Amino acid sequence: MDFTKDASTVMGTPTKSMTQRIMAIGLIIAIVGFGWAGFGLLFQSIIKGPGYAAKAADQQLTTVSLTAKRGTIYDCKGEILATSATVWTVYITPMDIDKDNSESDEQARLISDGLSEILGVEREKIYEMTQKNTSYVRVKTKVEENVAKKVREFISENSLGGIIGLEESSKRYYPNGSLASTVIGFVGDDNQGLAGIEYQYESVLQGIPGKLVASKNALGSDMPFNYETMVEAEQGKSLVLTIDEYVQGVAEKYLEEAVVSNAATNRGCCIIMNVNTGEILAMATKQDFDPNDPFTIKDQTILDQIAELPEEEQKDAKSKKIEELWKNKAITETYEPGSVFKIITGSAAMEEGKATENSTFDCPGYIVISGTRYNCHKHEGHGHQNMTNIFENSCNPAFIEIGQRLGAKTFYKYFKSYGFTKKTGIDLPGEMEAIYYTDKNMGPVELASESFGQTFRVTPIQLITAVAASCNGGRYIIPHVVKEIKDNNGNTIETIEPTVVHQVISEKTSKAICDMLFSTVNNGSGKNAYVAGYRMCGKTGTSQKIDKKDSTDKIASFCGFAPAEKPEYAILVMIDEPHGSSYYGSAVASPVAGSIMGEVLPYLGVEAIYTDDEYNSLNITVPNVVGMDIERASSTLTNGKLDVRVVGNGDKVVRQAPAAGVSTPQGSKVVLYTEEEETSKVTVPDFSSMSVSGVESTAKGAGLNVVISGVADGASGAISYKQSVKAGEEVEAGTVITVWFRYADSVE
Repeated sequence: MDFTKDASTVMGTPTKSMTQRIMAIGLIIAIVGFGWAGFGLLFQSIIKGPGYAAKAADQQLTTVSLTAKRGTIYDCKGEILATSATVWTVYITPMDIDKDNSESDEQARLISDGLSEILGVEREKIYEMTQKNTSYVRVKTKVEENVAKKVREFISENSLGGIIGLEESSKRYYPNGSLASTVIGFVGDDNQGLAGIEYQYESVLQGIPGKLVASKNALGSDMPFNYETMVEAEQGKSLVLTIDEYVQGVAEKYLEEAVVSNAATNRGCCIIMNVNTGEILAMATKQDFDPNDPFTIKDQTILDQIAELPEEEQKDAKSKKIEELWKNKAITETYEPGSVFKIITGSAAMEEGKATENSTFDCPGYIVISGTRYNCHKHEGHGHQNMTNIFENSCNPAFIEIGQRLGAKTFYKYFKSYGFTKKTGIDLPGEMEAIYYTDKNMGPVELASESFGQTFRVTPIQLITAVAASCNGGRYIIPHVVKEIKDNNGNTIETIEPTVVHQVISEKTSKAICDMLFSTVNNGSGKNAYVAGYRMCGKTGTSQKIDKKDSTDKIASFCGFAPAEKPEYAILVMIDEPHGSSYYGSAVASPVAGSIMGEVLPYLGVEAIYTDDEYNSLNITVPNVVGMDIERASSTLTNGKLDVRVVGNGDKVVRQAPAAGVSTPQGSKVVLYTEEEETSKVTVPDFSSMSVSGVESTAKGAGLNVVISGVADGASGAISYKQSVKAGEEVEAGTVITVWFRYADSVE
């Protein structure tokens, strides 16, 4: 062995090749290390970057939502039904209060005491707000201008600008109170629609909220306001409804009177529809609520009923009643339509050729179907009748016979075609579906009952929509309550046009139905819906409630339209569970429909066409004769078909009764006073339960004038049931008293 070799070799000194290998390995390690670090950086910035950015933004920014002003709701004439008025949000900026000295606590207490007194917010609660480390804390929202003014004065008097602020906001107002409340609905504390149109069109009305974005520093405190960005809220779009404020008001007035006077225990509803467009001019429910204060029951009768309950039950009873008052009875509840449905049965039979205007029927007072006996409301029967007669008499046996002629399959075909097997599609929330038999499970007995409107349930909106189709030439049209949508500048951006679904019956059949229903109002069960000068058509209904054990719980209704020659407007009146002097549709619902249409049709521009008798008994507008000498005044009045009575010894008229402009019948007496101190007073008699002639005679004897309403002047068989001035009151001689009449028919 050679011990003389180089020591570097012996000690392992790297050779050139070894050095190259080491450098290569080092380079690889460096590349891998830096590559991994680069990948980590890339992963954190690209993949996880957005998440970290969001967290950073959350830590560095605070965002306050700014409520958008809701769009306005108008009636068809542009009258405001719901609007958002300016109110204020009072806020404080606690970060501007120095927390490091005793003076800051003094200031915090000053703010707490002052705002608590002005706003009615607990002092301790406001003090807690002042201790927060932020630049924006809401103290109270929806502050009215009169209160906001006091806040401004407090800020000014105590040099608190920049610490206390007011921010403009909006609050929903309903200027007409309860008018159309179950249609319009209401909003919650956050201005979100909770019922009715407000709920259905939330996305249109709500607008787009704005926001206030403020920066935070490293300690989490808000930065000064020059580090803020505000995105303005965008106001919601507005709606123009088909509802007419005046028509709605008339409908509600008479409906409420009917619910009260007939002691109805389950409310009532009324719908007025344009039969050619499907537009709803009025949709009323009574009892209802005030959308300005929807959680408060204001009807004293309801409150008294709740107060009679055990104390532990009152809270739940109140909550249930409030929810009931919110419901739009016209669309959210179903009921047995009763004899009004005979319009559908009769039109189907005529369209199918199973009956004509000349068809005859014999009614002995009952009919037996598959062993089940059905009685007529006239126990001795109506005898021999034609098609018009069975509508006038509302004869159940005759319509049962018609139903049997149609058969279940054909009957159901028209039931479906008239829209009863599905919702109408009206643009309101909560519409219910009907409950009924199909042709598959409808036997002869079920068919018999359905033929005259029993053993099934429909909504009022379904029924009036079907009746509209029966009279408008046979076209089924979808009902709707929104007419237009407008932008913030008042420009119309969408118009809702009538939607005709299909033809139900022919124009010929529709015309025949109109003629028969005109006769029903003039000569039959619907004569309490008579309106002088207008050829009203319609059908009454008195139905049992198959889900109620109490046999006195009935539904009184009337559905009709006018004018007969060319129908334009339909009306449905339904009084649920009347417990007054009568429960028949002819006595309870028909007069309401007549009173409403008597005021509504002239307003809507429907031309009156009077018979000779009606024309001769038209009321006269009393002329103004004050200031005239007695001879001229007397001549003016007598030439105007009015009688005269002079009181006093003067030469000129200083006062007259009735006053100028009052409408009174021809032949009424006008009292002319010639001396200021002279006054002739009379006591109003009790006109109830009198005939027309009896009322006219009694009024004349008392020195009063009367207007006959509800029936034709001189009508026989009608009985008075209401008067415009209470019996026993003292009024001036010559005062005009309106007395309402109805026929006390017991017709189902």
